[in-house]
This record gives sequence, C-alpha cells and structure tokens, in this order.
Amino acid sequence: MKLLLIEDNATMHTTLRRSFERRGVQVLGCDDGARALALWQASLPDAVLLDLSLPGLDGLEVLSQARAAGLETPVIILTARGTVGDRILGLNTGADDYLPKPFDLDELEARLRALVRRAGGADHAVGNPARGPVWCGMHVERDSGAVYFAGQPMELAPRELSLLQALLGKPGHAMAKERLFELVFPGESQVQLEAIEVVAYRLRKKIAHTGAQLVTLRGLGYLLKAAG
Repeated sequence: MKLLLIEDNATMHTTLRRSFERRGVQVLGCDDGARALALWQASLPDAVLLDLSLPGLDGLEVLSQARAAGLETPVIILTARGTVGDRILGLNTGADDYLPKPFDLDELEARLRALVRRAGGADHAVGNPARGPVWCGMHVERDSGAVYFAGQPMELAPRELSLLQALLGKPGHAMAKERLFELVFPGESQVQLEAIEVVAYRLRKKIAHTGAQLVTLRGLGYLLKAAG
C-alpha cells in the first residue's frame, strides 16, 4: 500500500510514518496544504490521511480541489476538530472516513485497510480494466482512446490526442521527440520533425487547467509533470 500522509504536526507526522512503515506501508509525507495537491496528483497513492489544520491551504480545501480534479483516492480525515458539524462537513466535502484525535493506531490501520480493500474493486485512481491510471485528474479510456479530465472528455485534435496519450503512458518521464513524432505522425515521411513542436505548443495550452505541465527538455524531448 502507498499512503500519502498530509499532517503538519511534526510529532504526529513522525509517529504515523514510523508506525505504518513498520507495518509494511510505503509512506509519502507532506506538511503543507499548498503542496499537498500536487504531490497527491503526482504520486497517485492508494489512500490519504489528511489533517484539516494545515498551513498554506486548509485540509478541506485540499480535499475539495482533489475531488474536483477527479482524484477519487480514499481519504481519512484526522483532526482535533471533533464536533458533529465538522465531521459532516468533512464527509460532505468528499472524505470517506473521519477519526478525531487522539485515536488508536490499530483502529486507524484497520479503517485504512478496509477503505483500500473496498476501493480496490471500484473505479478509482488506482485504475481499472476499462481505463488507465488517473494522473492530474486525466485518464485514457482504453477502449476508445479518449482522454478524460475530471470525468469529462477533453476536446483535442487527433494529433494532440495522440501526443497526450503517449505522455500519459509515462508521466514524469522524458520521451524522445523522435519517438513522439512516430506516434503522432505515423508513416508521414514528408512531415518535418519540428512539426511535433507545434502540436506540443497547442496541447500545452489545452491542459493548462488540469494541473499538469508539458515541459520541453532541450535535446531530450518532452515530459508531463504536476504543476506546483
């Protein structure tokens, strides 16, 4: 299991990280709400533990933005705000469970693993047979090849679609311009290699709202990375 821990209390953060790592869980940590969403989009964890009182961006706002971006990862809220109203607000924002501080570590692990088991059979960010993994709210529908963002098909020209499909296959990894050219202009020997730059320019503008960036690497090619 890959767990994203978003918690700014240093003692709590260290305790939870060490506890889960001893239990065989891979833990990614973040202590700032403003950076949490980009890390969530880039890492695609199996579950998220989210504190509400965060610097930079409140935990509820992080959750709200994540759900709006199409990130369906199971979330347990951990917070000292223990009133019924706070719990209802958190659940209505998109949390799957709510555990007020202080809590028992064994109970937290049991709830976490139960959520991940239930999500394993659902259509969520880890992926399913009908679609590829979600990255920055985008995924490729395997049957049609269409790219969706936040559940809605993106309006792309055929060559823009081909380029985005290729890059979403390896987000965060550079792809050579020559290889991308072969995928975007298959068999078109009369087209110059530089034509891929025009397609990349157009695609860059069309994905700007997703939280992803199309980066040009001089002498190497292109890659997708999470903004922030």
